[in-house]
This record gives sequence, structure tokens and C-alpha cells, in this order.
Amino acid sequence: MKGRKSPASEATNPPKRCPSPPSWLAPHAKKEWKRAAAELHERKLLAPDTMATLESYCIAVGQVREFEETMTAEGRTVSTENGPKPHPAFRMQGNAMREARLLAAELGLTPHRRGLKGGTDEDEGDGWSADLLP
Repeated sequence: MKGRKSPASEATNPPKRCPSPPSWLAPHAKKEWKRAAAELHERKLLAPDTMATLESYCIAVGQVREFEETMTAEGRTVSTENGPKPHPAFRMQGNAMREARLLAAELGLTPHRRGLKGGTDEDEGDGWSADLLP
């Protein structure tokens, strides 16, 4: 998923009310759903075709938090016969963070993507300098 994405566009058939989180989501995922769905609904970006992506994003964010709780309780390393090793949740958390970041970008929930709403990348120069901080 490299390259520039087009700005998020308003949904053609947005729901009238912000939908509640699915009952089967874990508690951390439900909390993220309430935050993200409200933001997407307010910006008119929430539509039936984005619901599955939102679900996946919330699951990933919930997993990141669950893995953090596990490592906080159990420690960041585990003892093995070959010495200490990173906790297995560490790798899973990294994968969930990566997935959450990619899905957040797809949904327009990252600071950069929010800045593009309604705009274009055409005014940003030669294509690479726009990525540099001022």
C-alpha cells in the first residue's frame, strides 16, 4: 500500500444515526468503535461499505491494548531454557499495530488523511517534498 491515496470522500448513503458497536466486539474494540464511528459519522465518511473495515480496525486496536495489558501483567520477557526471550504478545502486538495503522489510513482516521479531506495533492510540489516536515 505504497503511494498516495486519494482523499476520503463523503459517503453517498450515510446512516442517519451513528451505529452502535457490534455486540461481539471485545471491550477495548467497542470503546474504539464508539470513538472512531462517531468521528467518521460526523465527517459523513461512514457508510455500509466501510463497516467491515471499521470492524477490523477496532479489532486491531483492541488487540493492541489487550496485548499491552498482558505484557504489563506478565512482563515483556519470558524465561526459556535458552534464556529470556521477548513475550509472544510482543510480536502479535506489533502486527496488530501495523494492521490498525493501515486500516486507520484507509478510513481516514490518521492526522495526515484528515488533512486531505476535500483537498488534493496537486498543490504539493514534486511528489516527495510534500512528505517533509516544514
